[in-house]
Amino acid sequence: MISGPAEPQGRPRASEFVFARLRYDSGDWDYNPKVAANVLNSVVEYTTIRVFPEEVVITAASDELLAFPFLFMTGHKLVRFSAKERKGLQAFVENGGLLFSDDCNHDVNGLYARSFEEEMRTTFGDAGRLPKIPSHHPVYRSFFRFASGPPQTSHELNGWGDELVHDYLRGLEHRSRLGVLYSNKDYGCEWDYDWRNKRFQREDNTKFAVNVVVYAMTA
Repeated sequence: MISGPAEPQGRPRASEFVFARLRYDSGDWDYNPKVAANVLNSVVEYTTIRVFPEEVVITAASDELLAFPFLFMTGHKLVRFSAKERKGLQAFVENGGLLFSDDCNHDVNGLYARSFEEEMRTTFGDAGRLPKIPSHHPVYRSFFRFASGPPQTSHELNGWGDELVHDYLRGLEHRSRLGVLYSNKDYGCEWDYDWRNKRFQREDNTKFAVNVVVYAMTA
């Protein structure tokens, strides 16, 4: 069942992009609460995609999960899914959905990273090993062009987490299309600010989020 602030707005239209956030019981799934509004603002600003104005929160076990083309997941802590949630995520990917999982620890050996990767292997088998995505992948040119692959985040450059700048993202493809996009770069914290403060940014750091949305809606 869908829950969260979307209810007063009514139900999304089929043509609208919905920022859906994955709720999971084992960790801090609701971290970075301003990400949705910021990303939605950028989609409106740069593209002609119609958006539903509120974040929708949903579980992987929900019967309504397949209605959404995009699912955002984040946190620092343990990731554990039930058998029903794993089946839901399998069906979501097999039906063309894109799960974007962003590790707030930006740490390849942190708790979120280890447990999320284990869940992906359990859920998807060998495909869940999440190989590195090459810098020429369509997600890096679906709207804006990122010739060198994923943009860096200030959290990486400031030496938090594993003190590495990750020049790659990882992912799972189903029928030549990304079904899982996995980041150790902490984009969630990078995008967690009031969208009206974007004017203070030298470069809009949510542009890559636009690429992910456009890819999810069109690939």
